[in-house]
Amino acid sequence: MSPSAPPSAVRLSRLPKAVLPTSSSPSTRFPNLSMSTSSSSRPPPLAATATAAGSGASPSRLAADPGHRDAVLLAARGAMANCLGETNLHLAVPGLRLAAKGKVRDVYESGEHLVLVTTDRQSAFDRVLASIPFKGQVLNETSLWWFNRTCHITPNAVVSSPDKNVTIAKRCSVFPVEFVVRGYVTGSTDTSLWTVYSKGVRNYCGNVLPDGMVKNEKLSANILTPTTKAVDHDVPVTPEEIINSGLMSKEDFDEARSKALSLFAYGQEVAFENGLILVDTKYEFGKTADGTIMLIDEVHTPDSSRYWIADSYEDRFNSTLEPENVDKEFLRLWFKNNCNPYEDAVLPEAPEDLVCELAWRYIFLFETITHTKFEIPETQEPIHQRISRNVAEALRNL
Repeated sequence: MSPSAPPSAVRLSRLPKAVLPTSSSPSTRFPNLSMSTSSSSRPPPLAATATAAGSGASPSRLAADPGHRDAVLLAARGAMANCLGETNLHLAVPGLRLAAKGKVRDVYESGEHLVLVTTDRQSAFDRVLASIPFKGQVLNETSLWWFNRTCHITPNAVVSSPDKNVTIAKRCSVFPVEFVVRGYVTGSTDTSLWTVYSKGVRNYCGNVLPDGMVKNEKLSANILTPTTKAVDHDVPVTPEEIINSGLMSKEDFDEARSKALSLFAYGQEVAFENGLILVDTKYEFGKTADGTIMLIDEVHTPDSSRYWIADSYEDRFNSTLEPENVDKEFLRLWFKNNCNPYEDAVLPEAPEDLVCELAWRYIFLFETITHTKFEIPETQEPIHQRISRNVAEALRNL
């Protein structure tokens, strides 16, 4: 353990209480989930702390509580050597079979259940860039929070969470379509809305777009821009192409589309109540043997979604400045400025201060949305060893 690592199960300093709107706080659906958050509350909604008009530019909400931020950065530095980069649970847990290794999640099979392990791997440009302390735990617990609070919109595959980094889920047949929902014209990847719009495209995935829009502008209504997987990248498709090619039936697509748009509208509502803008995101769905369409994978995490700080958006947009983002974009830009991440065989090592900053932003988002403190995990025990023990026990009790 690093000399600068925090003591076991460190809880970050107390944060002032705030209350979510009633609509975003239904009763807990999964009482057996071992969410690693304390009962203490998160910082107040960011919108409530916005500087009054006319008082000048307000400081970034990401730095509004420097003491708390410093504590997280210190903890992240101490955990750099204990990140979860790879898993081999099939070698440690009897009866577990490795099904797939994704960019971030490793998936194992056990009878009628899947064991999804969210690692600390940070990917972009179709490759792994670094390992981010606490990232796997943050993503897993962020998704669990949203799964809990969106079951009034759609059922999901979650069974339990026996470990900070693990979700056990029901097996289902996964639709080969990602339901990408967008509320703004933005982005820099080949499939992003701003990239195609700036090239003159005015009909994207079946959505007619007006002339005269500028980067980061809000759409008049949220739109769905689905993609499907090619060999190594996502391909935009229209609803008609999805149905005509047999990727989904019309009935299944219409139901999943309705769920995706409802999930996004609800996510925007909750985000805005907490001073954030949910800009865009992606959802994945599967179908059980009895025909039920379920939400799977992850929900509204900073890996699957783009978030902006709400109270600075309008001023920055009017000044043609990029919005304050709460995601991995700054780390991605560092790699683009220091190498060719698409072609270089070996990439430079990500600077430690940027790695720790990304850990802070993910935790900031989790605490802002959920109103709970993030619990720094114990660093004495290797993460893989802890996960193997917890998963083995959970599977014995299923």
